[in-house]
Amino acid sequence: MAWSTREIAELAGTSLRAVRHYHEVGLLEEPERRANGYKQYGVAHLVRVLRIKRLADLGFSLPQIAAMGDSDDHPAEALRTLDAELAATIERLQRVRVELGLILRQAAPTDLPPEIAPAATGAKLSDADRSLIVVLTRVLGPQGLRSYADLLRNLPGDPVADEFDDLPDDADEATRRDVAERMVPYIRRLRAEHPGLRTRHSDAPHSADFIEETVGKALVELYNSAQLDVLHRSEVLLQASAGSEDTAG
Repeated sequence: MAWSTREIAELAGTSLRAVRHYHEVGLLEEPERRANGYKQYGVAHLVRVLRIKRLADLGFSLPQIAAMGDSDDHPAEALRTLDAELAATIERLQRVRVELGLILRQAAPTDLPPEIAPAATGAKLSDADRSLIVVLTRVLGPQGLRSYADLLRNLPGDPVADEFDDLPDDADEATRRDVAERMVPYIRRLRAEHPGLRTRHSDAPHSADFIEETVGKALVELYNSAQLDVLHRSEVLLQASAGSEDTAG
């Protein structure tokens, strides 16, 4: 019994292209050819194509099938390895489904991890603030993320925060000074109500220097020069007031 390439593909329930590809990658030996040059496949070829197709349907890649060789023995070790890989994939997909359900129910942003996405959904954030949060999720540990999630869930409204968001790049000196001075009590309140922000680096996967450098680069790209100036002035004023309190104490 001899079949053409098209016939063996039909018998195996696959395509001409697949059979030819099996030849190209060395999974299927080339059959003998008739006098007219056409290939003639036998039962052994059909069995081999069916085995390749079956293993591929189970989830094995072609390189994995090639590594098993031509033997038709029960590939127990390979099957156990594949089963473990599939179990890990199923677990990952189940986690993804849980996250998708959370995103759909809460209309949460897709660019934030589940630890912080729900909190960010309800917070009034500028585009720059939101992008900064995304950067923070890549450098902070679980404790730091929880601190920021708590901050976002309880973010107090304050006109100065809106003024900061709307501050134009060409804001004059008086405006910058005024916003910075009024930012101080707002920032002080946030830090007092969320002390975890002070130790946000404690369980981070990176060093404090790396985090500060990364966040610094993000700030420069996300905020305009007037906003950066206000942040700097506010921090200087905060440090000065803290020093005054220490001296008085």
